[in-house]
Amino acid sequence: MQQEIIHIYLMPGMAANPTIFEHIKLPEEQFEIHWLEWMIPHKKESLESYAKRMIANIKHENVVLLGVSFGGILVQEMSKYMSLRKLFVVSSVKSKHELPKRMKLMKYTKAYKLLPTQLVGNIDFLAKYAFGETITKRIELYKKYLSVSDKQYLDWAIENVIEWNQEAPNEKAIYIHGDKDAVFPHSCAGDCIVIKGGSHIMVINKYKWFNENLPKLILD
Repeated sequence: MQQEIIHIYLMPGMAANPTIFEHIKLPEEQFEIHWLEWMIPHKKESLESYAKRMIANIKHENVVLLGVSFGGILVQEMSKYMSLRKLFVVSSVKSKHELPKRMKLMKYTKAYKLLPTQLVGNIDFLAKYAFGETITKRIELYKKYLSVSDKQYLDWAIENVIEWNQEAPNEKAIYIHGDKDAVFPHSCAGDCIVIKGGSHIMVINKYKWFNENLPKLILD
C-alpha cells in the first residue's frame, strides 16, 4: 500500500524569497515541500484579503503550513480560513503583545509611515528590517535571500507587522523560536519550542534542527 504524501508549504519572511528554505530536506517518500512566494499587495489591501489570496496558491488538501517571521504572521491569518494538518510559526510572534517596544511605539506614533522604504535598493536597509541585522560579512547572503524590494510591498508589510491585532496565540499552532532572536526577543515565553542559540535567521543556519525534528512534529 502506497504511503500518503504529506504536502508542506513554506512561507518566507519579509522581503525574503523562498530560497531561505533551500536546505530544508525531508524524506521524499513521505513529504513533499512547496515554496510560497510573496505577491505584491493591492493598494491598501487588508492582511485578511492578502491571506485569502495566498491560500489560492495552495493546491492540496490538509496541508502543513510553516511561516517564518512576517510569514509566520501571514500563515496564522491564513489558518483562519482553511483546514490544516499542522501549523508551524517560526521566528515570529504569537500575538500583538509580543511585538518589541520599538514596534509598539511605531504603532502609537505611526512613525512607520515615515520609514525610507524608497531606499529598497539599499541592501543594508532591507537586511535591517527583514533580518534584524545590518550588513557585515553577510552581504552576499542577504543579496541572495532578500529579493522583494517593491516599495508598495515593503510599506504594506511593515504596516501589517506593526498593526497586527491578534490578541492571543493560535492554540493549534506550533511556535518555534530562537533564544537569540534580535527581531522578536519576547517570543520564547509560553507554549513554544525554544532552539538554543537560534537567531532570527535560524531557518537558514540551523536547518539541520528542522530537518531532524519537523517530521516528528508533523506526524505527532
